[in-house]
Amino acid sequence: MGVDLRQVVAGILTITMFVMLGQMLHRDYYDSLQEKAQGDAHDIEFEGSRVSVKDSLVGAVEGSKGPWMDDNNDLNPCWPTLLSDEAVSSKGYVTFSLTNGPEYHISQITDAVMVAKHLGATLVLPDIRGSKPGDERNFEDIYDADKLIKSLENVIKVVKQLPEEVSLRDIAIVKVPTRVTEDYIKENIDPIFKSKGNIRVATYFPSVNLRKSSQDGETDPVACLAMFGSLELQPELNAVVESMVERLRTHSRKNGGRFIAVDLRIDILQEKHCHSTGVVGSKTCYNSQEIALFLRKLGFSGDTTIYLTQPRWDSSLNILKDIFPKTFTKEAIMPASKKSKYLESESSEYENVIDFYISSRSDVFVPAISGLFYANIVGKRIALGKPQVLVPAEISKTSGLATDFISPYISKKNHLAYSCFC
Repeated sequence: MGVDLRQVVAGILTITMFVMLGQMLHRDYYDSLQEKAQGDAHDIEFEGSRVSVKDSLVGAVEGSKGPWMDDNNDLNPCWPTLLSDEAVSSKGYVTFSLTNGPEYHISQITDAVMVAKHLGATLVLPDIRGSKPGDERNFEDIYDADKLIKSLENVIKVVKQLPEEVSLRDIAIVKVPTRVTEDYIKENIDPIFKSKGNIRVATYFPSVNLRKSSQDGETDPVACLAMFGSLELQPELNAVVESMVERLRTHSRKNGGRFIAVDLRIDILQEKHCHSTGVVGSKTCYNSQEIALFLRKLGFSGDTTIYLTQPRWDSSLNILKDIFPKTFTKEAIMPASKKSKYLESESSEYENVIDFYISSRSDVFVPAISGLFYANIVGKRIALGKPQVLVPAEISKTSGLATDFISPYISKKNHLAYSCFC
């Protein structure tokens, strides 16, 4: 019986294919084991971000967000539906000043509005006073007066100046605790107001934390409006901030335009003498080297853009710039035409305000220093839907996950802002 040559060739080809397939499977299997042994490289996912872990070091997977998180715009202001439509009365005046920087201004505005509202008084726009004697500015030098007046028009009457017929001698000075309540106003301030007719409010701060507690009850919608809906920068200063943010985003093209703001000021670090908080790995403040290691271990690449609140460059910051070359202080990114007005004045008020608003709008905020600046930045960021606030700590291992260091104000949702947004 003859043999079909075509069948013989087909059989040989079939056998050859099975041999090649076996070799491929064998090679792929051992290659994968070898790769695991050489670094145990694998990917994990957290908060929607793909992260590569190799040799215990965390890094961004190409094309992923890495340790960056998306903004969250799920929250909306609760107060518009809670505000009453009571007629605005005005039977006297409440005056006050903004002092100590933007982190205090928010609380001072809120307390003054609360007092005026519950006394039925007219609020006079404040002046702004710096830390040095004689360092005074008009409200409109920094903030948008028309925006504030309009935002409060259904709550209280606001005027830009105290009428000439009202003598300063007829104004009683009243100290009020921050986060003042309606009950406190009725019990402690109303009798003085009825007696004098006009008062000057001075806010004091028994505490600098802004945690809400079960004892607080519901936050007054008037306080929410004043805290989160009334205070905005005047147009020229806002344009300067926007241009600086845009320049930082331009430097961050490889990271999708995202940048980190770090509140790190050398003078405050020297005054604070950073010490342990009692929690393992946690301190009251961190220097530039500690911040650099913290960010690197979280997986932020050397190409990450960082903005520092430090007024001018200091040699102690060099270690941070060595690890993250795109690290800037404000003089490096402010438009040259604006430096004489906003950087070279004797007052630091403009600079503090610029730091506050850039830190509020950055993609990530890292407070190297604890305090009211940090607390009010978190509140502002909650309002803007920017939850990535990373509180520094010593990471004992070679890497860590950014989500493990989210501010408790946000991870536990215990910031006062969560009473105003729902």
